[in-house]
Amino acid sequence: MKKKLSAKPKYTIEAKEGGLGTFGGVYTPSILTILGVIMYLRFGWVVGNVGVVGSLFIVTMATSITFLTGLSVAAIATDQRVRIGGAYYMISRSLGIESGGAIGIPLYIALALSVALYVVGFAESVVGVFPHLEVHWVGVITTIAVTVLAMISAKVAIRTQYVIMVAIAISLISLIFGSPVESTATAQQLSDLPPKEPFWAVFAVFFPAVTGIMAGVNMSGDLKNPTKSIPVGTFAAIGTGYLIYMGLVIILYTRATPYELISDPLIMRKISFWGDAILLGVWGATLSSAVGSILGGPRVLQALAKDKILPGWLSWLGKGSGADDEPRYGTFFTMIVALIAVWFGDLNLIAPVLTMFFLTTYGVINLAAGIEKLLDSPSYRPIFKVHWSVSITGAIGCFSVMFLINLTATLVALLFVGVIFIWLERRELTSVWGNVKSGLLMAVIRESLLKVSDDYEPKTWRPQPLVLSGSPSRRWHLIDFANSLTHNRGILSVATVFSGKDANRQRLDRMEEEIGRFLRKRAVDALVRVVSAKDPFEGSVNLVEAYGLGKLVPNTIVMGGSENEEIREKYCGMIRSFYEMQRNVVLIHGGDIEKPETIRDMENKRIDVWWGGFKGNGGLMMILVYMLQNSLTWKGAEIHLKIVVESDDAIEEIESNMRSIVKQIRFEAEVDVIPSNGAPFSEIFRKASKEADLIMLGMATPDDHFMDYYESMLNLTKDMPTSVFVLAGQEISFGEVLIPQETMSD
Repeated sequence: MKKKLSAKPKYTIEAKEGGLGTFGGVYTPSILTILGVIMYLRFGWVVGNVGVVGSLFIVTMATSITFLTGLSVAAIATDQRVRIGGAYYMISRSLGIESGGAIGIPLYIALALSVALYVVGFAESVVGVFPHLEVHWVGVITTIAVTVLAMISAKVAIRTQYVIMVAIAISLISLIFGSPVESTATAQQLSDLPPKEPFWAVFAVFFPAVTGIMAGVNMSGDLKNPTKSIPVGTFAAIGTGYLIYMGLVIILYTRATPYELISDPLIMRKISFWGDAILLGVWGATLSSAVGSILGGPRVLQALAKDKILPGWLSWLGKGSGADDEPRYGTFFTMIVALIAVWFGDLNLIAPVLTMFFLTTYGVINLAAGIEKLLDSPSYRPIFKVHWSVSITGAIGCFSVMFLINLTATLVALLFVGVIFIWLERRELTSVWGNVKSGLLMAVIRESLLKVSDDYEPKTWRPQPLVLSGSPSRRWHLIDFANSLTHNRGILSVATVFSGKDANRQRLDRMEEEIGRFLRKRAVDALVRVVSAKDPFEGSVNLVEAYGLGKLVPNTIVMGGSENEEIREKYCGMIRSFYEMQRNVVLIHGGDIEKPETIRDMENKRIDVWWGGFKGNGGLMMILVYMLQNSLTWKGAEIHLKIVVESDDAIEEIESNMRSIVKQIRFEAEVDVIPSNGAPFSEIFRKASKEADLIMLGMATPDDHFMDYYESMLNLTKDMPTSVFVLAGQEISFGEVLIPQETMSD
């Protein structure tokens, strides 16, 4: 059944009736999070530690990272409907469900810890005014209060933020019209002042102050028109925050000494025109930021649960309540996480952890937008266009700053993300949306194919087998043998020529899918191709001739031997055609190889190679037997190189030469030099290899008498162990693959 296409084009995005607008849904929560606890309680500490120039640089650099991320967010938001989950939704729908989950879980933890950050800041300021209160209990009561507010309604919480915005505006005006404070520090106090913090440690404490853009993005599911609101509201909040922070650097630096700035978290209260206005601002900003995080965190958690990222026993977190699908279960869960952090954490400890998680999230968002644009997929058509280099620069900036702040913490954060990614990948989650992974792989494949050299390079040669398997379940030994040659490095193809009457494309596609599932169950990575033809031999020739891309074609055809005299002429003609196409041919005939699991369990396995030199078949056989010896099925097998000489006189010299060659090619093999003394080869062959588990023989070049020759090979190996007939068709020196020319010349 064909999949129906949507009647609506991708760029038509319906507005959510009754949703939040740009000012209330994006700008307000974003700017209130930006102008939050760090500004009121730690920004003086920042200026006191790094001075005016360092502070201006920190504000500019942090805001630049946020601005670049905002550009990437705007690009993704105007390409797709950003639904509940915000940043997680963007990443998962671009880079895939595993990448989205690997970032979404740390993002949720960061948002839950953000609640604790703002509540602890609020509690510190309250205790600073009312010293008889206990900071932990103030934090606990406040956490519960903001949770109840969020659970009542997101719209009610947003409306309370308008009042808080007015309080913050009044506090900033009071600060502007304030006056410098006279330092009361004694010489002893100045001498007891701890050494100033390193620049990047200060940056780590400040950076959460500019992460407010996620507050608006995380509310994406509640917006009336996220495509418009997210870019406009985000950039407006970033610009407003930057101007205010740059102005605050000058105000704080000119009105208080470094000692006052570092030692007094509420220094702004002393230098303001109306000091209590700062308290209103602190309390309003911390509470509004906490509300913003308690609104955003559960929505990310709800999206993770709905996409089955979380374990099954946490699936209840995906349930919503009411007409607006409010994540009340997730809100309660987030409250528990925040309460734990409030009880055990402090501001300077929580802030750097948040910085790492937010920088990781920002970096991956930039990476997603950059890759989408770089691939230039037809499906990625954002209204807000950003060059891929801008987004990649943002990603590099995020990850670089992480390493500069704290190498150990960065490695721990990346390891945490990596563990989650591997865990999700092993769960083999499926999604109905696409991602950029296929496009990225296609871009790499394209570049690789175009750069494949026309010149043969012996050092990089390896078998690229194509197995003419027929029914894979009946001829599994062919696939197992070919897979043993690749070591998961070469490209293995499994092909079937179907000659049935009802060989329509739909049935052939279904057969390909079934064969693919059959191979995956047996841990075999292979390309699968099923074609139809009236004549299977002619169809096989046409398949091999047409199969591949450019220079990337199978170089070795693996197939079963045939004793059927009725088809022998066509069979031998097919081998001759493969040789003329310069393909190597490997025929597997007789013995117990049809049960590879039996061979795998054997002890002291032995492979006999009847060798005639490096040229042609001899060199190819040596490569193939080396690959087999290092495979799972034939691991540790003894290799016996069989060489026939006319008399005993040549044995010593040949053995010496052969052992030298074996040593030169770093190959473990026994050398068996057998004198014929007039005996026929068939007699020598049967006597010498009757105890082997696998025999490798070279085949003559196909000519007009090849059918008679093939019959003689069948007679030679009748009632013998499994035999592999090898025909080197490529016009290359397989000896150079084993021994480079410069080594041979030595």
